[in-house]
Amino acid sequence: MTTLLSVPIIDLAPYFAGTAEGKAGVATKVDEACRSIGFLVITNHGIPAELIARVSQLSRQFFDMPLAEKRKVDRPREDAVRGYSAVGEEGLSYSLEEAAPGDLKESFSIGPSHVPDDDYHRGPAAGPHFEPNSWPPIDGFREAYESYFEAMSDLSRSLMRIFALGLALPEPFFDDKIDRHISMFRVLSYPPQREAPLPGQLRAGAHSDYGSLTIVLPDDKGLQVFNKAGQWVDVPQVQGGLVVNIADLMMQWTNDQWVSTLHRVVNPPFEVASTNRRQSLVFFHQPNYDAMVECLPSCLAPGEQPKYAPISSGDHLTSKFVKQTTFGGTKAVA
Repeated sequence: MTTLLSVPIIDLAPYFAGTAEGKAGVATKVDEACRSIGFLVITNHGIPAELIARVSQLSRQFFDMPLAEKRKVDRPREDAVRGYSAVGEEGLSYSLEEAAPGDLKESFSIGPSHVPDDDYHRGPAAGPHFEPNSWPPIDGFREAYESYFEAMSDLSRSLMRIFALGLALPEPFFDDKIDRHISMFRVLSYPPQREAPLPGQLRAGAHSDYGSLTIVLPDDKGLQVFNKAGQWVDVPQVQGGLVVNIADLMMQWTNDQWVSTLHRVVNPPFEVASTNRRQSLVFFHQPNYDAMVECLPSCLAPGEQPKYAPISSGDHLTSKFVKQTTFGGTKAVA
């Protein structure tokens, strides 16, 4: 199979048309992308343009608020991925134990809403994964965010089914591992840069994502991927397209046959940095907290050993996120 050195654009329409041939064709292309570069841009994904526009506009409205107002919905704890996080309060490179200054971005995050009041979702094993969401006092904000979370959850389920087909597994293989997923929807705002960044400081430092897959809608250039030739390449911007990348758990599930690729958001050119504001909508899909991630049967050749010990989705996520928010553990975790 060819190793792709740039990010491919894949039309999902043949998959959603429902024919076996169409599904297989899309799955083959997705498998090639995930083995080669770990990133793809999808078109005809079914997410309404109106919903995207509404969430984008409301998010800009939130980030335009004074800092003191945004602070009223601050992240409650370092292990709880909810609410507001200010510029410089996270260092993504620390999730890889690489030191760098805090990232030049701010964010607002939500998790699942309408969570059942039962032991699975509220008991000790659930940890911070079903933490209540915080909401700013903006008309329509909560409804738009919850609608987007649901739309992304549905699209992620379809993508995981495509993944299953690409990995020679039954199409619904992942369904019971993601039916109570602990995903996060996060909007990132990269403010204009009116001062020169510190050495090594980026809008988002080089990192890989933690879960199963990520779906991103960037509104400007800057997202780059590190390919197998050792080059940083730009992710193409496609009108109406969404960027998808696989994350660390999917790489572990496939015994490194698929790659969770380093990526970053670089600073804008100096001449436009003082007026360049960038925003991206990011859905981090994460399997059920008790889903055990262990080498898939189709990814282990005879005589080969799994490269990773089995780990639960929830334990993996918590360990990674705490490194990111505590800059490698240099802060005490409450």
